[in-house]
Amino acid sequence: MTTATAQQVVTFRVGEDHFAADILSVERVLPYVRPTPVPNVPDWMEGILDYGSRVVPVLDLRRRFRLDASARQETGRRIIIFSVGEDWVGAVVDAVLEVRSLDAAHVSPPPALFRGLRAEYLCGLVRRDGGMIILLEIQRLLTATEQLELHRAAAGDEEEERTDG
Repeated sequence: MTTATAQQVVTFRVGEDHFAADILSVERVLPYVRPTPVPNVPDWMEGILDYGSRVVPVLDLRRRFRLDASARQETGRRIIIFSVGEDWVGAVVDAVLEVRSLDAAHVSPPPALFRGLRAEYLCGLVRRDGGMIILLEIQRLLTATEQLELHRAAAGDEEEERTDG
């Protein structure tokens, strides 16, 4: 979380939970299209997407956060393209809700474990309308090792397409 008094965030829903990410980390919100599957990746990795002359790994936040994937509704799903350092990562969410300002004074630090989410993913929690908004630390959604594995998998898939075509 920044030290400024207010922060612009994009809020979205995954399962019944509301999440938010700093608007500066959001490259684009896309309608859901099924990503191209990639072999030998974790189950929370949905595949890759060709976007903006880049191959973008796409992860399923329901699976990443170990939420029930069977209750997913197909309508309203989106892929949020996040800027993670020099790279882009796509994340499948159930719905994008709004862009809003959050007052830093209302952000509570996250507990070590919150609803099965490790604290390393979280910037903080905001109470609102009888519920919570979970602020995500987008830069930590993937470990450095996971980022390398996904790049290798995507590069291998691109190479296969070139040799098959």
